[in-house]
Amino acid sequence: MNNIIDIRYQATGKSTSVNEMGMREMQARAYKSRAAQYLLIKAPPASGKSRALMFIALDKLKTRAVDKVIVAVPERSIGKSFSTTDLKKKGFHSDWILDPRYNLCMPGGEGGKINVFQSFMKGDTQILICTHATLRFAYDRIGAKAFDRCLVAIDEFHHVSADYESKLGELVRSLMTESNAHIIAMTGSYFRGDGIPVLLEEDEAQFVKVTYNYYEQLNGYQYLKSLGIGFHFYHGRYTDAIMQVLDTTKKTIIHIPNVNSGESTKDKYIEVDAIIDAIGKIEFVDENNIIHVKQPNGKMLKIADLVNDAPADREKVVSFLRDVSAPDDIDIIIALGMAKEGFDWPFCEHALTIGYRGSLTEIIQIIGRCTRDSSNKTHAQFTNLVAEPDAENEAVVETVNNILKAISASLLMEQVLAPVLTFKSKKNPDEDGYDDSGIVTVKGLKEPSTDRVKEIVSSDLTELKAAILQNPDIQKSFIGEVDPEIVNKIMIPKIIMTRYPDLQEEEVEEIREHLVTDMVLRRGITTDQSGVKFLQINNKFINIEEINIDLIDSVNPFQQAFEVISKTITPKVLKSIQECISAFKVSMTDDEAIYLWPKINDFVRSMRRKPSLDALDPTERRLAEALVYLRQLKRGYKNGNE
Repeated sequence: MNNIIDIRYQATGKSTSVNEMGMREMQARAYKSRAAQYLLIKAPPASGKSRALMFIALDKLKTRAVDKVIVAVPERSIGKSFSTTDLKKKGFHSDWILDPRYNLCMPGGEGGKINVFQSFMKGDTQILICTHATLRFAYDRIGAKAFDRCLVAIDEFHHVSADYESKLGELVRSLMTESNAHIIAMTGSYFRGDGIPVLLEEDEAQFVKVTYNYYEQLNGYQYLKSLGIGFHFYHGRYTDAIMQVLDTTKKTIIHIPNVNSGESTKDKYIEVDAIIDAIGKIEFVDENNIIHVKQPNGKMLKIADLVNDAPADREKVVSFLRDVSAPDDIDIIIALGMAKEGFDWPFCEHALTIGYRGSLTEIIQIIGRCTRDSSNKTHAQFTNLVAEPDAENEAVVETVNNILKAISASLLMEQVLAPVLTFKSKKNPDEDGYDDSGIVTVKGLKEPSTDRVKEIVSSDLTELKAAILQNPDIQKSFIGEVDPEIVNKIMIPKIIMTRYPDLQEEEVEEIREHLVTDMVLRRGITTDQSGVKFLQINNKFINIEEINIDLIDSVNPFQQAFEVISKTITPKVLKSIQECISAFKVSMTDDEAIYLWPKINDFVRSMRRKPSLDALDPTERRLAEALVYLRQLKRGYKNGNE
């Protein structure tokens, strides 16, 4: 199996070591902003966000900035991250003490939990843990004003939505406008699968942002040294192909497809049985509902089934997994909707996902399950087992669309997981084009002219890339059907303007240049044996010292992702994908047609013919489409003036 992405890390130990107060690097960074009323912490899984919250919350209590702390998590199992923790012995001024009465992440109905919540708000106890749902129900009963002088911490903040129908989003907006509550928002992936922003722009602007990127986290581990992300295509039923990618010697989480997806057999229990049968023979099921399976080679494996949703059975498995403390305690976990965000199994080496995931957030959460640092592994692997597109199948268009989504997710993950680069304009010809600190100089690159642009470039590019990569027209540009300058100078700016409607035209252009530069150079920089750094563009190597913004704008930043994935699939599958994508009608706009008009004239002068709609060259076909569009536009104009 070939990986689309292979990244190596230096295992510096920096992100897991602690300072004199017991804080990791990310936690210390967040603690510096503890005075902020609204704080947004964007940091990867396992970076210590829950402990960072403890440090900040305890300091707010000690300084009387707030009287109470409420921590809300998306599901009950995540609540254990906020259990009583001894912090004094590591140098901090206070311990995190949770009264069991106010741990509402336990089994039980919401009615009783709301009563306990109200009792907490009236009493002297300072800390309460609950789910997002409990927080919403309590808010509905007591109103925003009751949260005065409270710190409300929302874990996995990407569950919030700017959509007016989002109850959690409405709760956050109301706390900001109708109370003096403090808010700490924590997330490992600050974007949603539905393309709706997490917060309205004017609300987000009030938050102080603390960002700790994925590369900082993974590069600073003690044990983990590499990460691979790959795709494997199957034909027929996935249960017949799973052993082609499942290495039973690796600690693995298998996420089976949603029952509504094309990959599902529509019977999740039979799928689990088929996976287990492919692994070996069931010997017995123990008192914790863990399945003991004997492989053909005689080795015994312990398998946890989280697909079985019978309450009593699942609770036994969840309780067992909550207390897992050694690699040998469990070998494989099979899950459907569980074992994603906030799920803590540091020994996991391989996250195997069957079927496409349209949500970028979900993919990042799943990958995060295997990227925790642990002494039992040096490599982490994410594998997506996906169905081949079949040209004879009616669902081929849906399958190809899913492949485009998978490519976009992979491209985003590469951007997220690779080293962070900083770009500035090259004003002195003698300046190095690239230095060891990650600063790249680019001729003609516009420097940020306002604080707003500086903030977006420094902290929001990942979220902006996610919005761009979820755009259907952008996804259709992966195979080069659209002129690179159309992608870079027309399509991308429109998305930036939609996300940031308050920006001036010049500000949009500055962000666009930095974003496109980041996407093009992030993948392309290589070093030869003599130490000279080059950028590979369209199979040509260009010295990094000669890079300029015009050259960068001539590159489709997404096409290389398709070229990489195309090497991992058979020619038959690739042909099916290309034929289907070529049949998609990419909408033509007035701006694009007018932009292409000089190129059409250049083509006619050089080739002594008009561009053809049947041309093999995709650029020529696009010119032909633009010519047809302009003719139709001209006819419409004439008809309207007759």
